[in-house]
Amino acid sequence: MRSATACHLTALVLLALVPALAQAPRKYNGPRPPKPDVPYLLHASKLIETEKSAATESKAKDGTLYTVPGAESPVKTPVPEPIFLFKAEKVNPDTLALYRMTPRGGSRTLLVPAQGRGRKDSPRPIFLLVTPLEPGLFRVEVNEPLEDGEYCLSPDGSNDVFCFSEY
Repeated sequence: MRSATACHLTALVLLALVPALAQAPRKYNGPRPPKPDVPYLLHASKLIETEKSAATESKAKDGTLYTVPGAESPVKTPVPEPIFLFKAEKVNPDTLALYRMTPRGGSRTLLVPAQGRGRKDSPRPIFLLVTPLEPGLFRVEVNEPLEDGEYCLSPDGSNDVFCFSEY
């Protein structure tokens, strides 16, 4: 009797382990970002560094205006739901937010309404999905199709921006 019970117990343990083994992380074998804390667009097996800049913050009558120099980013992607690779050192990729910028007067701008002045057309961050590939390496996916235009990723609480154009 004990041997039959032991066999059943072994079979149950193996059945419980199969799903866990199937979900075990695989070793990542793709390209790796050469610089930390900079998102890189993933195009097939090629990485394209996003345009790093600092947004200038100024007060406007309706809220806070963030301005990035240049009417458009030199970094371009045709992919409507781009994927980025991110090697984290100082910046937590979960703090990244993606916003659409408005070209205006040779710059790209984003107006964030003052507290309590929310409007229907207020900018909202675009949903991102962050997946760890291995310690310190992350896949950051835009989880909704982007319209053609100018976009910037920015860590919460920072004026650092990583820009690109969708075409």
